Amino acid sequence: MDGYASLITACSLFVGTHFLMSHPLRSRMVKRFGENGFSGIYSLVSLATFAWMIWTFRQAPTGEDVWVQTDIIWIVSSVLTLLAAIFFLGSLIRNPAFPNPDASASVALAAQSPSGMFLVTRHPMMWGFALWGIGHILVAPRTDNFIFVGSIIFLALVGAWAQERKKIAALGDGWRSWQARTSYWPRLTQMGHIGWRLWLAGIALWLVATWAHNFFGAYGAGLFRWL
Repeated sequence: MDGYASLITACSLFVGTHFLMSHPLRSRMVKRFGENGFSGIYSLVSLATFAWMIWTFRQAPTGEDVWVQTDIIWIVSSVLTLLAAIFFLGSLIRNPAFPNPDASASVALAAQSPSGMFLVTRHPMMWGFALWGIGHILVAPRTDNFIFVGSIIFLALVGAWAQERKKIAALGDGWRSWQARTSYWPRLTQMGHIGWRLWLAGIALWLVATWAHNFFGAYGAGLFRWL
């Protein structure tokens, strides 16, 4: 793994700083810098470490594929990335998990009846990142991708679990009630109830994103593999 040392270091720092600033260091940083100052530092560190991840990923050896990417694998990957786009957009609508200095506003959102993507999971953004990552690993099963994308999947799913401990501490029974009415694991049988507008928006985002792969040398993503 010598050729991947820099990538592993960058990924570890990206994941580690997220967990540190989101949990054990958050209260002390907010007390010292204020909510806006904390948000600024958090964003700066996240962008810097993610940029380093991307740079080391591009410098790392690609290695050989672990398995052959058949059409079936490409179809599964395409479905997963489509779901990821829908999950991500759905997470932006009235999400009680978003950071909010006004706890009462988050409690009010958590008191609502689950709708949209929250019928499927209470962590649609995190699962969107995870599904995106799984889809990309399926069609690029290389060591560098396992490290880079695997870090994002780990951060998304373990971060969602850790977020729940933080929300219980901050919102108490308001979050416990939200947990009781929603699911951590995606209930895909509910996808038919999220609304056609969200489906259309997700499909549009997915089509644009897969088409845009051409600009990065990744030709033939999604439907464009067969067009």
